[in-house]
Amino acid sequence: MGRGKIEIKRIENNTNRQVTFCKRRNGLLKKAYELSVLCEAEIALIVFSSRGRVYEYSNNNIKATIDRYKKATSETSNACTTQELNAQFYQQESKKLRQQIQMIQNSNRHLVGEGLSSLNVRELKQLENRLERGITRIRSKKGTLKLLRILHEMILAETENLQKREIQLEQENAFLRSKVAENERLQELSMMPAGGQEYSAIQQYLARNMLQLNMMEGGVPNSYHHQLPTDKKSLELQ
Repeated sequence: MGRGKIEIKRIENNTNRQVTFCKRRNGLLKKAYELSVLCEAEIALIVFSSRGRVYEYSNNNIKATIDRYKKATSETSNACTTQELNAQFYQQESKKLRQQIQMIQNSNRHLVGEGLSSLNVRELKQLENRLERGITRIRSKKGTLKLLRILHEMILAETENLQKREIQLEQENAFLRSKVAENERLQELSMMPAGGQEYSAIQQYLARNMLQLNMMEGGVPNSYHHQLPTDKKSLELQ
């Protein structure tokens, strides 16, 4: 028959307790050794008896293993502490943001005339001052925009006038250049010698162009209608 199940509780008999301690201690040390060999685990086992005697097993330097254990538990503890601090910080920040959002929403509702029953006289006065300052800024901005629009229209009108003036000056300049060129041409023709049909043709050309020039200048003299120059001397006098 197999061994019966042993109830796990303190053994009252000192002798039996000591015997059980020795057996199970040896079994525990054996299991620790087997675990270190089979699984290449770093093991440090320390056992204190009820009489204060110490028993230990380690497949490495037991002090180095203990230091490694302390370092690992310290890092884990610090990591947990950092995570907890971060969680608390984010919770506080989230709470502050929710409060700020609520305050902004209430302020906006007050500006449109909602939820005023919860305000006292002082808060209502502050709200009134805020609205008055806002209206003043809006009116000032509106006046500035209106002035800018008027200035813009004036600039456009002045630009249009300058463009028209530019076209007019270009036309006058072209007219003056044509007059100068025509005068130079007439002077060249007047220097040619008199005689024959060629001279008569030149005289007719000069008379026609002189008439046109006088009309451009504002009128033709009466003497010009009665008599045209017939020789070189009279042409030069003209």
